[in-house]
Amino acid sequence: MARTPSTMAPLGSVMPSFRMIDQITGKSVDSDMVAGQHTLFMFICNHCPFVVHVMDEMIRLANDIVDRGGRVIAINSNDVERYPQDGPEAMKSLGTSAGMNFPFCLDETQSVAKAFGAACTPDFFLYDSAGRLFYRGQLDDSRPGSDIPVTGADLRAAVHAVFSGIESPEEQRPSLGCNIKWLPGNAPEYFG
Repeated sequence: MARTPSTMAPLGSVMPSFRMIDQITGKSVDSDMVAGQHTLFMFICNHCPFVVHVMDEMIRLANDIVDRGGRVIAINSNDVERYPQDGPEAMKSLGTSAGMNFPFCLDETQSVAKAFGAACTPDFFLYDSAGRLFYRGQLDDSRPGSDIPVTGADLRAAVHAVFSGIESPEEQRPSLGCNIKWLPGNAPEYFG
């Protein structure tokens, strides 16, 4: 289990443009759909033990954001040829069984992951309603095999702050997870 940290993109960065297909509904999802709304982007996949470890709390938190009027988009940027367990049918099945009430999109060319600076699964990017990066990093301190409970504390604090109109949390710690499974020859420079 490789441990890859977030790149920690600069706060205040402008949300990249994107267009992908939601694997649950088959509908197109793009940056125009989230304009003017607080939006959480979650780079995840089906098989990563780090994602599996936090899945229940991650889905609960994401659904809470949607219930508050924000947007959530889960994105799988893995190479689905080499990792078929992350392919479209498996994504649809996971999205349905996990109770996702938000899109779960496939980033087939990995251009969205590169534009956001995503490096691992899970990797979280919370943008405010002006489309500026408000938080990036971990869900909480829990990791597979640790005795630390999964609470979503770090990301929950950031969500509370953005919806309350207060400053973003000063301390933002990188997420840690499996590296995105890049297409051959496609790994970005920031990945190393």
